[in-house]
Amino acid sequence: MTVTGFVTEEDDERLRRLLAVTDAALAQLDVDELLTELASRTRELMGTDTAAILLLDASGRELVATAASGLEEEVRQGIRVPVGYGFAGRIAATAQPLVIDQVDRTTVVNQLLIDAHLAVLAGVPITASGRVLGVLHVGSRSPRRFTGGDIELLRLVADRAGLAAQARIFALERQTTVALQRSLLPARPPVVAGFDIAARYLPGAEVGVGGDWYDVFALPSGYVGVVIGDVAGSGLRAAVVMGRIRSALRAYALETNDPADVLTRLDNKIQFFEPDAMATAAYAVIDPARTTLTVSLAGHLPPVLLDADGNGRLLVAPADLPLGAHHETPRRTITIPVPDATLFYTDGLIERRDRPLRDGLVELLAAVGAGTADDLCVQAMRVLHEKPATDDVALIAVRRAP
Repeated sequence: MTVTGFVTEEDDERLRRLLAVTDAALAQLDVDELLTELASRTRELMGTDTAAILLLDASGRELVATAASGLEEEVRQGIRVPVGYGFAGRIAATAQPLVIDQVDRTTVVNQLLIDAHLAVLAGVPITASGRVLGVLHVGSRSPRRFTGGDIELLRLVADRAGLAAQARIFALERQTTVALQRSLLPARPPVVAGFDIAARYLPGAEVGVGGDWYDVFALPSGYVGVVIGDVAGSGLRAAVVMGRIRSALRAYALETNDPADVLTRLDNKIQFFEPDAMATAAYAVIDPARTTLTVSLAGHLPPVLLDADGNGRLLVAPADLPLGAHHETPRRTITIPVPDATLFYTDGLIERRDRPLRDGLVELLAAVGAGTADDLCVQAMRVLHEKPATDDVALIAVRRAP
């Protein structure tokens, strides 16, 4: 046989057969089915007894058995392997191929590999866009020598699996993020006596669904809470953190009517339980008599206040540090008479790369005016100039009922 580098003519033929099957499968199979097909074809073409694909979980700390041929029990049991431990864990940690000819507790952590009486294992990392996404490995019950061509073929199969795994991750993350966002941001704001309320949420064209959120709730004390916030980052991680922050703020709002106290408690929670997270927020409470509005800003842009004629101005209030920025940050409030209308918004509405933030605020003030709460949202959204928002946008308008 002629050898070109590590790949023989026989390897080339196996690869052509593999790619032909894979290309056909890509057109008709979903990602999970494709990974299973890849495992099956890899086992057949490599002449091994087993083939398995393990993908990293969302934490990036464990490999999860996702597809297998000859070792299906691994998938049925949802086997997990910590990164850095055992055969597959070492491959994921080093991002390097590995071959072992001793399969026991000294080399593997998955008992099923031992129970399968495998004599030799060969594996390679599954990567995409420079990231390790998982591990592909094959095993044989009979002693054999895996050649450089075998490892190269496994690498090429792993590249195909990497593309599929990346698509799977993006699809699952997008679906989960959208579902989570929809569950946390109601289609219609709640009915609060004495007020007309409307809200909007728009995913960013560049970042997709992110960590922006809004909330309005009537408290047992008679106070009304209004909050808007923006968790740094985008995607599922930001949405999950947003959900936790939103729930925690509601809980703290039941214990105190002081917005600064609520944000202080929320900040402590984030510092301890979400040490890598950061968020801005504006939290306001309206007193039971509906005469005063008390606001605390955690690194968030000030709300727009409008009078009965539709004239707008920005609330002049202390701008404290964002949540999660610094331990034991002092937080302050400002109390004003309840304006005819108040617009809370996130920075995605007005922030642009090619202009100062101040210009965006000036444009927003010029755009809003008289009308219902929904009218106010429509007016505010016009500052996007019918262009897709690059960052996600949330806003909520609260207007005194006529």
